[in-house]
Amino acid sequence: MKRVLKFLKPYTFFIIVAMAFSFVQSYLNLKLPDYMSDIVDNGIVGQSIEQVLNYGKKMLIVSSISALCAVCATFIASRVSAGFAKKARHSIYEKVEEFSLNEFNKIPTSSLITRTTNDVTQIQHLVLMTMRMMIMAPMMCIGGMIMAISTNKKLSIIFTVAIPILLVLIVLLAKKVLPLFSIAQKRTDRLNQVVREKLTGVRVIRAFGTQDYEKERFDVANKNIYEISLKAGYIMALLMPLIFFCINISSVIIVWIGANQIDLGTLQIGEMMAFIQYAMQVLFSVLMVSMMFVLIPRAIVSVKRINEVLEIEPSIKDDGKISNKDDVKAKGEIEFDNVEFSYYGSNEPVLKHITFKVNKGETLAIIGGTGSGKTTLVNLILRFYEATAGNIKIGGEDIKDIKINTLREMIAYVPQKSVLFSGTIAENIKYGKQDATEDEVLDAAKVSQSYEFISELEDKFDSRVSQGGTNYSGGQKQRIAIARAIIRKPDIYIFDDSFSALDYKTDRVLREELNKYAKGATKVIVAQRVSTVMNADKILLIDDGKILAQGTHKELFNNCKEYKELVLSQITEEEAMQSGK
Repeated sequence: MKRVLKFLKPYTFFIIVAMAFSFVQSYLNLKLPDYMSDIVDNGIVGQSIEQVLNYGKKMLIVSSISALCAVCATFIASRVSAGFAKKARHSIYEKVEEFSLNEFNKIPTSSLITRTTNDVTQIQHLVLMTMRMMIMAPMMCIGGMIMAISTNKKLSIIFTVAIPILLVLIVLLAKKVLPLFSIAQKRTDRLNQVVREKLTGVRVIRAFGTQDYEKERFDVANKNIYEISLKAGYIMALLMPLIFFCINISSVIIVWIGANQIDLGTLQIGEMMAFIQYAMQVLFSVLMVSMMFVLIPRAIVSVKRINEVLEIEPSIKDDGKISNKDDVKAKGEIEFDNVEFSYYGSNEPVLKHITFKVNKGETLAIIGGTGSGKTTLVNLILRFYEATAGNIKIGGEDIKDIKINTLREMIAYVPQKSVLFSGTIAENIKYGKQDATEDEVLDAAKVSQSYEFISELEDKFDSRVSQGGTNYSGGQKQRIAIARAIIRKPDIYIFDDSFSALDYKTDRVLREELNKYAKGATKVIVAQRVSTVMNADKILLIDDGKILAQGTHKELFNNCKEYKELVLSQITEEEAMQSGK
């Protein structure tokens, strides 16, 4: 709770001002029944028009000031609650940015989206209602009871019965509905996940003709939310009728007892009317509290869910001392020393005893079967995950001693699945270097072999890219993603099976142009195709998380049976002997 409340600290002054306006409004509302009582008891008949107008002026002024205070308090409360939501969303986003991939395995993306949007909104509504009612409701209740008791002590006995009954009803209903709201938020996560999968995988769904199956999945998730929300709604729907029933019964009892006292001459009509007003203010203040209880259970669940995100300590600590990449001498040098890695919750390590070294400016190729650990290995270089054993060094420095942002400034990464952002092609390429010039964008496009198809588009580099780049082919997306890495001009390039969507000719030309463009940079290439890796300075053959062999293409072809079998499964022996280093 403290983590969430800290977002309100900057608004302390405005909260106090809003509470002051609410205080004045409550005080003036309590004064109005006095004027009404005076008018009725003194009698309008027999009084001069001037006296009647004076009563009217007083009531009009009090009502106007009360309304103005209500507007000011609501305005400030709205600004504070919106500001609170803005800060909360920003903090959640920043926290998520610190997460390693391990943390994303603990809380799914769909749930993080729901927590950043829906959960924050729930708390925002509670903050707004609380600021308006935390002063008004108690003051109206306490002030109304004091005024009512001073008006007639006997009639005030009604409070000793009505208020406890109302409070018991509120507590019982809140106790029943709280677990339902918790379930509803989890089911919202599930619905978000289903919708997200449906939208991102729309092509696969249509290709396999599984629209009916996906519709059924959505209907189930949607129905689950509907049912739990309906159940919670039924319970909360009981609240208002029961409260109004208690209030109306209380009014009837007050009038019935008050009529007898008026008949006996112990109570004035104006006093009874004032007492009814005070009683209504007291009971309606309890109603205000009940309205907050509608929001509190759901907000409590949301607070817990947001705290769960904010309290997660990232498994990768960014406590390195090196914050300037120029302090790393041989920035392109990569060294693994007996490295092991296990995924969260896994019993067996994915990588075992990985040891190799690649010098600055060299090309390292990593090849192996599906699931052998190639992608995991390059993820360790970027510190997406932390090695569970051994040391990884860049330029002779342990990567734990280098600030994460500094480490990643030295690296340009192209993942297996090309990711493009909505915008233009130029904006996507400049994502690798925000201040890149038009010439740099052009050069990156030419090296990545994307210039040819871009130049044929109507708007060239200003052509729109839809979300995820779905309006371009796989090869086009891949080349734009490669251009984004090239324009960065880093010390280390990492291509994680990035050439798989390219034809052999484009693959060969791209690598040749890249070697010219980034001659002094180290290149790490993960690939399945032998033709992509044969000219590398060093090749790692990985199987089941272990390095079976390492060396040049010719060394491995002549000395490693497994590598030779892999090569001959793709090309002829004659081609293998003629190619590679």
